[in-house]
Amino acid sequence: MLDPVLMLFTQSLGVEEPWYVSSVEFSREQKRLDIQLEYRQHAQFPCPQCGGSNTDIYDRTDHSWRHVNYFEHQTHLHAKVPRVWCHDCSRDGSGVRLVDVPWTRKSSHFTKLFEAYVLQLAREMPVLAIARLVGERDKRIWRIIHHYVHQARDKEDFSNVSRISIDETAIARGHKYVSVVVDVDKKKVLFVTPGKDTAVVDAFAKDLIHHKGNPDNITTVSCDMSPAFISGAQRAFPGAAITFDKFHVVKVLSEAVDKVRREEQRSHPELKRTRYVWLKNPNHLTAKQLEQLSTLSKQNLKTVRAYHLQMNFKELWQQPKVLGKPFLDKWYFWATHSRLRPMSEAAKTIRRHQEGILAWFDSNVTNALIESMNSLIQAAKRRAKGYRNVENFISIVYLLLGKLRLDLPT
Repeated sequence: MLDPVLMLFTQSLGVEEPWYVSSVEFSREQKRLDIQLEYRQHAQFPCPQCGGSNTDIYDRTDHSWRHVNYFEHQTHLHAKVPRVWCHDCSRDGSGVRLVDVPWTRKSSHFTKLFEAYVLQLAREMPVLAIARLVGERDKRIWRIIHHYVHQARDKEDFSNVSRISIDETAIARGHKYVSVVVDVDKKKVLFVTPGKDTAVVDAFAKDLIHHKGNPDNITTVSCDMSPAFISGAQRAFPGAAITFDKFHVVKVLSEAVDKVRREEQRSHPELKRTRYVWLKNPNHLTAKQLEQLSTLSKQNLKTVRAYHLQMNFKELWQQPKVLGKPFLDKWYFWATHSRLRPMSEAAKTIRRHQEGILAWFDSNVTNALIESMNSLIQAAKRRAKGYRNVENFISIVYLLLGKLRLDLPT
């Protein structure tokens, strides 16, 4: 009769024939559980290389794996894993190979269930915290994350990608950035790479092709007015319409309004410490800021005129398509004749990019999705208090926002 304890562990581990649990050792002092696995006598194992059954057991080697905790006790599996001699593969002189065991992946020191647990935690908490929780070094946790992220990305299919959004996000202080490419329709991160120059778009185009995508299928590229992104997109996706993101277009005007304010506050001290009164959406102003805006708007200030120019421009996206160009022409005339140099320069910048701004009326694409993703990325970075290297940062972005299908047990 089989020991019920051994049967319990065999079933809970999901161990299948010819493997079974042969013994369990419990250490109360170390709070540790060691489970020994064996295979049935006369068991035959297929060749891990060719899958053939023309094999004999050559020898056995000791292996151990960290498993998820049982009853809050650190658990380790142990087994003498056979190496088999494959008579078919031996013809080329390399017939001896270690067999695959079902509870782990090749060359891993962890079971698949332990790795699945770690990846689930990695979506919710920093890796250093995971390492402390499970009692492992953080470098070993990162190896798990990198392996499954790279494996899942290799299987990605971009053949249906047609509308993309590109933006950069900071990885650390000192102007260190990565660029993120998002599939607008599937709302997932497609590609992350260091930098924010033309090479970013070229690298994505190569990655797109590698994953069965076609640059000719890209119909829309949403980005800011960065010359690097513009030239890169025009070269890599010549058939795509470039749409400039609303937020970045308005940002040009917000910076111009702030320049006017900073120049004017020298003669009007009441404008000091009012920067966000002019930059924030009126719906997001505090009661005190609303009161300041109401008071200052009654004065004949250059900043007030600049502010009205900015607010008027935002009405562009409420116009029907047929009135978009006439509205922009009228606003441009107003801004360039406002005798406010920063606003005039901003208007000229907008004029140079008006084709991409007006393209929104056809694409209806903005960077709102990618901006919301950037906020999640930055939140993860703050929780982790930064990342040791850019590779770790990129893997976390893919894990959180790539909607990857990880080959793991649930």
